Amino acid sequence: MSVLIVGSMAVDTVEFAGTGESFEWAAGSAVFASLAASFFGTPRVVGVVGDDFPKSMMDALRERGAELDGVEIVEGGRTFRWHGRYAPDLASRESLATHLNVFETFSPKIPASFKDSRYLLLGNIHPALQHAVLDQVSGSELVAADTMNFWIHGERERLNALLPKIDLLIINEDESRDLSGERYISRIGKALLSMGPKRVIVKQGEYGAYLFDEHGLFHAPAYPVATVVDPTGAGDSFAGTLMGYLDAQPTLDRSALRRAVVMGSAAASLCVEKYGAKGLLETTRDEIVTRAREFASLVSTD
Repeated sequence: MSVLIVGSMAVDTVEFAGTGESFEWAAGSAVFASLAASFFGTPRVVGVVGDDFPKSMMDALRERGAELDGVEIVEGGRTFRWHGRYAPDLASRESLATHLNVFETFSPKIPASFKDSRYLLLGNIHPALQHAVLDQVSGSELVAADTMNFWIHGERERLNALLPKIDLLIINEDESRDLSGERYISRIGKALLSMGPKRVIVKQGEYGAYLFDEHGLFHAPAYPVATVVDPTGAGDSFAGTLMGYLDAQPTLDRSALRRAVVMGSAAASLCVEKYGAKGLLETTRDEIVTRAREFASLVSTD
C-alpha cells in the first residue's frame, strides 16, 4: 500500500496583517500532502530542494513513514521560496516575492521502487510535469491531480490534455469556475466531468467540499473551526488525507470515496488551527477520525 506524491517543496515566509506576526517554515504541496497522507498510508515523495531546506522537516517526514528516495537535494542550491501576506480576515493573501530557485528546472524522476504505487497524487505543478510523471508511472489504481488558476489561464491546452488521463480532479471553487466556465456548482461538476476526469472534487474552504462522480453528487460540510490561525496548506492537507485514507481501504468504491472526503475535511480543519505544518505535525490519526465522526452530527436530523 502506498501513495506517490509529486509536488513542490518550499520554504515560505508568511506575514499576518491581522497580528503583525511573520514566520518562515517548510511548506509546499508535497510537504503538506505527504504529512497528511501519512496518517493512513505510506507517502512516497518526489520533489526537489536545495541544501537550505530545513532538516527538521525531512526528519519529520521520515518519522511519519514517508519514503524520500524521490526527493532530489541540490547541493549549493536554494529551495523554492515564497513570501506572502495574509489579509487581517485571512480570506485573501498577497504574494510579495516568489523565487523558484531549484524548482525552476525541476524534472520529476520517479524511482523504480515507486512505480508500483497504488495511488498517485499530482500536486499543482506545471501540467507538463504532471504529464511527465504519467509517462513514467502506469498501473496506478487512482490518479488524482490538483491545479490552480495560474495553469488554467497560462497552460490551458496542456491542462485540457491532462484531464482525460486522470481519475480524480481536485480543485477549489474559484478555479472550478475558471476551468468550467460555469457559475453554479451543479453545472460546474457536470462541465468538469465532461472534460475527461472520472471524478471531480470541488473544495469550498470553510463551506466544505463537493464530490461529483458516476454515483451523483455528494457534499461534506466543513468542520466549524472556532479559530482559523493559518489557512496555508489546507487544500493539500485535504488531498493528502483523502489519498492516504483511500490507500488504507481494501476497495475503491462509492462509500470509501465519500468517507475519504470527510476525512480530508477533518484533517484540513485541524491544519488551519495552527501555523504552518504544526497542525499536521501535532495531530494524531485518532483526532482526525474523531473529528470526522463528529461530521455526522452536523447533518443528522435525529
